[in-house]
Amino acid sequence: MNLPDGLTCRPLEMSDAHAMYELFAAAEVADTGEVAIEPEDIAGDWQRPSFDLAQESIGVFEGSMLVAAAEVYKARRAEATVHPDHRGRGIGTWVARWVEDCSRRRGGTLVGQTVPVGSSAERLYQSLGHRTGWKSWVLVVPEGARIEPQPLPRGYTVRDLVTGEDKHAAFQLVEDAFSEWPDRQPTAFGDWAARTVLRPGFEPWQIRFAVDPGGTRVGVAFTIVAEGCGYVDQLAVRADHRGRGLARALLVDAFEQAREHGATRSELSTDSRTGALPLYEHVGMRVTKSYQHWMTDV
Repeated sequence: MNLPDGLTCRPLEMSDAHAMYELFAAAEVADTGEVAIEPEDIAGDWQRPSFDLAQESIGVFEGSMLVAAAEVYKARRAEATVHPDHRGRGIGTWVARWVEDCSRRRGGTLVGQTVPVGSSAERLYQSLGHRTGWKSWVLVVPEGARIEPQPLPRGYTVRDLVTGEDKHAAFQLVEDAFSEWPDRQPTAFGDWAARTVLRPGFEPWQIRFAVDPGGTRVGVAFTIVAEGCGYVDQLAVRADHRGRGLARALLVDAFEQAREHGATRSELSTDSRTGALPLYEHVGMRVTKSYQHWMTDV
């Protein structure tokens, strides 16, 4: 199908990063009421070694203004949106078809996107016949509330990332834990590093390890602080050390570290593949946003 008259398209370039941020920020305000994305998120995504910006992205322009965009990671995960002022013109349907074509060209068989429940994107995917996948939620510690500390098992400690080997250990802990999820593609160290230790502004305190009495790193948390929010982006505990309170101890520690670095509220996200929602609700967090993954065969 063709784009509406007056619009052009081309692959995105690194110089489009700020326009991409502004586009997604405007869409988030319209869909959820607040901005969650940061410019550093765009930079981290676009510097992943396995992501080809020229082949796996598209921008739709009206004159010089970016009014819609999409990218497809590993032929499976799409991030796409249309500026709120330009919805209802058929641009979203064009972008959705481009996403399918891109996935197919890159060897994919299934592609999808996680979008806010009740958003225009969800209605679009429903109309296109996509099917649902996992659910996701954003949870917060309510203002004025606190999560009770979880004592570490005897002999265990929590510490910052220190050495280069720590980086690979953090990656492996996350990769092993997250690989237990169904419908989850493996991640290479370079792609993980692009969004964590190589993310603009990264500091070693953002990655904290749970260490057993023998000095082995058995759990990890990665936290981002932005606009007064401490966001726990990754939390993982080695399978043979679960059930000892390490995840909760790392969670409380991450929130405390975030507060020490300027955060006034605490958030994280989880999805139905992890089974962790009851844990977070049990420690006093509450759901503030709900998302749904929509996918289609290509």
